[in-house]
Order: sequence, then C-alpha cells, then structure tokens
Amino acid sequence: MAIQWFPGHMAKARREVQEKLKYVDIVFELVDARLPKSSRNPMLDQIIQQKPRIILLNKADLADPVQTQKWQNYFNNLGYETLALTAKNDKSVKQIVPAAKKVLAEKRARDKEKGLKERAIRAIVLGIPNVGKSTLLNHLAGKKVATTGNKPGVTKGQQWLRFNSQLELLDTPGILWPKFEDPEVGKRLALTGAIKDDLLQLDDLAIYELEILSRFYPEILMERYQLSEDDLFQPAAEILMEITKKRGFKDDYERGSELLINELRQGRLGRFTLDRYEEKVD
Repeated sequence: MAIQWFPGHMAKARREVQEKLKYVDIVFELVDARLPKSSRNPMLDQIIQQKPRIILLNKADLADPVQTQKWQNYFNNLGYETLALTAKNDKSVKQIVPAAKKVLAEKRARDKEKGLKERAIRAIVLGIPNVGKSTLLNHLAGKKVATTGNKPGVTKGQQWLRFNSQLELLDTPGILWPKFEDPEVGKRLALTGAIKDDLLQLDDLAIYELEILSRFYPEILMERYQLSEDDLFQPAAEILMEITKKRGFKDDYERGSELLINELRQGRLGRFTLDRYEEKVD
C-alpha cells in the first residue's frame, strides 16, 4: 500500500522554513510519541542543520511508556534534548521553557558577556499534521496570546506570539513532505489519522493494525474483543473476520475495519507504540 501525500510541495516548504529559521533561537520539533521515527519529517535535518532543537514527543499519554523512554534515550544519545509530553496538559507543557533554556545556556551566557540584555527565547514549532501543534500552541498560550508585532526582516503575514516574558513563537504553518519512500511509514501515519482515509483501503489498514497489535500487544486485543490466544495465531484477516462477527456485523468487514481503526484512534485500545525502538534503523 504505497501512499503519496502532497506531491510537489517540497521545494516551497523548504524555502519557507529556511527563511524563518533566521529569526529563531531554537526549533521545537513536534512528533507523535506513538510514531517517534515515522512522524519525523525527513527534510528537517537538512533544513535545520546546526540550529538548536528540542524533540517533543507529544501524545505520550497514548504511547507505550517503556518504548517512549527507549526512544528518548535514543534521541538523547544522538545529541538532542528530548521531552515526552502531553500538549493538552498544562503541567506537561511547562517543561518546554526550562528545556529550551538548558539547550541555549551557552549562547545566552555569551550574549550576557557581550552586554546584551536577556530577552525572550524565540522559537518555531515544526511538525507534520496531526501531531498536536495547535493543541500545544493553545496550551502554551492559554487565553492571553498577544501579538508582539513583526520583527525586522520577517516576511509579511508572519507574526510573533508572546506567551510570557520568556518565550515567543513564530506563528507559521507546519512543514510537509511529498511522499513516503517507505510504505510502512505511510501505513503507520494513516493508522493514527495523519492521512485522509480516502487515500487508502480501510480493510488493509485494519489488517495492518491487527498484525502489529497481535505481535506486540496481544492482551489489548484479547481484552477488548474477547479473543483467545489461539485466535491470535490466525492470520490477521481471519482475526478481522472474527472481530467483525463478534460485534454483530456478520460479513460486513468494511464496518469491522472502521470499528478497529476508530477505536485505536479514540484511545479505546489503551497505550501503544507503532514505531518499535528495537526495529529502528540508525
């Protein structure tokens, strides 16, 4: 199931982000904690280059905590400051500014030695759709977002949002990439709702979901759908048929597929991680 998404936008997206990076101190790279690798934009490393960044593993409340910790350690070992958080949780979001100060400590110390007055950290949030950018901005802002005005050199239409005396964010759309070279990435993003459902077959996606859950989280399927261990030794297509019948849909496998996918997206299946740390490619 190969998926192509937003073809033709790479050059434009790259130009826009590179222009905006001139005016920020740090990049907040927002990814889905359930997809720590698949939800990272492969363009960003080349675009951001040496610009300081923090990787924010959002939706950590929906992810497997053991896997999340492994991914945090992995990114930390690559030299990135990493936070696991839930963007809709104010306490969780409050970790971001202290982490940014830590990353920028040396630069801020040099500025102080030069006699420069300490100012708010200027940042940009980059991430693909459905990783929680809007939720993060809303919870950083509360009800007191104030526009600080255009900074010199910033192109028309871009605004700086001041969230408190310590942080300003450049308000800008997210950055996308045009296609998935690895079809597994497309399927994982589709399963969590980052891609429109009309781009794929729901039964194929449901079967993919069952393959992952039966392998890594069999207890989720057994508890939610009253399946036995023997049921899970069947091919995923057979498991889908079993669940469809148990839910009273008879042979309506499309309806059974929709049920499986929606319940996963709605958090009814509990915490899971689709990108397995053990299967990472360095």
